Amino acid sequence: MTAVDARPESTAGARAESATDASAAPRPAAGTVLRFPAGFRWGTATAAYQIEGGATEDGRTPSIWDTFSRTPGKVRNGDTGDIAADHLHRMPEDVRLMKELGVTDYRFSVSWPRVQPTGRGPAVERGLDFYRRLVDELLGAGIRPVATLYHWDLPQELEDAGGWPERDTAHRFAEYAGLVAGALGDRVSTWTTLNEPWCGAFLGYGNGVHAPGRTSDLAALRAAHHFNLAHGGATRVLRDRLPSTAEISLTLNLHALRPLTDTDADRDAVRRIDAVANRIFLDPVFHGRLPEDLVADTAGVTDWSFVKAGDLEVTSTPIDSLGINYYSPSVVSAGSSESPSPWAGAEEHVAFTPAEGPRTAMDWPVDADGLYELLTRLRDELPGLPLLVTENGAAYDDYADPEGQVHDPERVAYLDAHLGAVHRAIEDGVDVRGYFLWSLLDNFEWAYGYSKRFGIVHVDFASQRRTPKDSARWYAEVIARGGVAVGG
Repeated sequence: MTAVDARPESTAGARAESATDASAAPRPAAGTVLRFPAGFRWGTATAAYQIEGGATEDGRTPSIWDTFSRTPGKVRNGDTGDIAADHLHRMPEDVRLMKELGVTDYRFSVSWPRVQPTGRGPAVERGLDFYRRLVDELLGAGIRPVATLYHWDLPQELEDAGGWPERDTAHRFAEYAGLVAGALGDRVSTWTTLNEPWCGAFLGYGNGVHAPGRTSDLAALRAAHHFNLAHGGATRVLRDRLPSTAEISLTLNLHALRPLTDTDADRDAVRRIDAVANRIFLDPVFHGRLPEDLVADTAGVTDWSFVKAGDLEVTSTPIDSLGINYYSPSVVSAGSSESPSPWAGAEEHVAFTPAEGPRTAMDWPVDADGLYELLTRLRDELPGLPLLVTENGAAYDDYADPEGQVHDPERVAYLDAHLGAVHRAIEDGVDVRGYFLWSLLDNFEWAYGYSKRFGIVHVDFASQRRTPKDSARWYAEVIARGGVAVGG
C-alpha cells in the first residue's frame, strides 16, 4: 500500500490550473475497447503482513509492524496482523481466485522475519517452504510470480539495533535477498527489491505514523539513503544469484505534484517536495547522485556525511524496470504545513490544498490524470526504462448484501479511469509493461487496521470467507478482452 495511506489529510491534492489536463484529449466513442499491447501483464498485488497471518508460525519472530500494532493508539481499534486474511493457511484458495480472474501475474511480498527471523544468519527453511509452495501453486495455475523482498516488515531485532537509519541494515538486507534468491530463483523470474522506501523512511522514522513510529527528520533522511544502498546492494546480489534472464526492479510511490498557482513561490514549493519525495530516490538510483537542492534544503538537518565514498555507485546499479504505485496527486503551495509532516527540510515552506470532487473512503481525491502525468514524466526523464504500475486501487465502504453480493460501482469507476490513463500513456509512447491492481483481498490496512477495504475480493474477517466483488468480475472481463471498454 502506498505512502499516502498515512500522510496528513491535507496532502491529498486537487487539480491545479497549471497542471496538465490529461482529460482534454478526445474521448473514444462508447463501446470502443481500449486494447493493451500483446503480452501486457495483468496482475494483482498484496503484502505479507497485510494478508498472511500466522504471526508466530514457522519460526517467525516479530517485525516492526507486530510491535507497532501492539503499541496503544498506533493502529485503529488496536488491530494487528496476527491473523489478517489468513493467507498462510488459505493460499491455495486465493490462488484459485486469481486463476478464475485470469490474472497473468501476482505480486506478493516475502516476510523477512518469516525467512530470517533475526535479520541475520541462515534462513529458516520452514519459512521459505511457504513461499516455495506459493510459487509452485502460482506456476501450476499459469500465473507468473513477482516477488517483492521488502514491504515494510523489518525484523524487530534489526530495529532494536538501530533500524534503517543504521548502515548495517542495508548490508543485512542484501544478505537476506541472497537467501530468498537461492530458494526461489529457479522459478521466480521477476524480482522487486523494495516497496515504497519513501514510506519506510518518512512515515516510519519522520512523522511516526507507520512502524517503527520514530519522529526524527535526521533518522528519516538517513533511512532514505540506507534504503537506496540496500536496494543497490541487493540488486548486485540478485545479479550474482539469479539467471541472466531475471528481471530486477524497484517500486516507488512517486508523488504526482502540482502547484496551486502558476507563481514562482508555488513552483518552488513543488520543487522542494519533489526533491524529498521523488528525486531523493530517482537521482541516486538512476543517476548516481544526490539532488543538490535536496542537500541545500536539508542543511539544517544534516550534512549528509552518512553517504560514504562508493555508496552512489552501489545505489545506481542498473535495474531492468521500475514499478510505480499511484493513488492520488498532491497540490502544493508556498506556506507552512499545519499538521505533523514527513517532509524533512520542506515543511516550513509548503502547504497542501484539499481537493474538491469525488473521494475514496480514505478521503483521497479520485484523479487518474495524476497517473498519466507520472508515467509521461518518467518516459521523458528515464528514456528506455520499462515501467510497471505495481499498485493502483481504491478503498470504499463496501459490504456483503443480504444475498451475499458485494456491489462496488465506485471502485469499478476508479479502476476504469486509471486503466484509461495507463492506456493513454502507452498511446503517447510510455513503455508500460503491466498493471497490478491493489489489492486482491481486503486486508490489514496498516494504521487503519481493518477499517478500510481495498480488495476486489471481500473478506469476512470473522469467518475468512472470500466473496468476489463486482470489481473482480469487471477486472476479469477487462483481462479476457485485453482492454477497457469505453462506457461499459
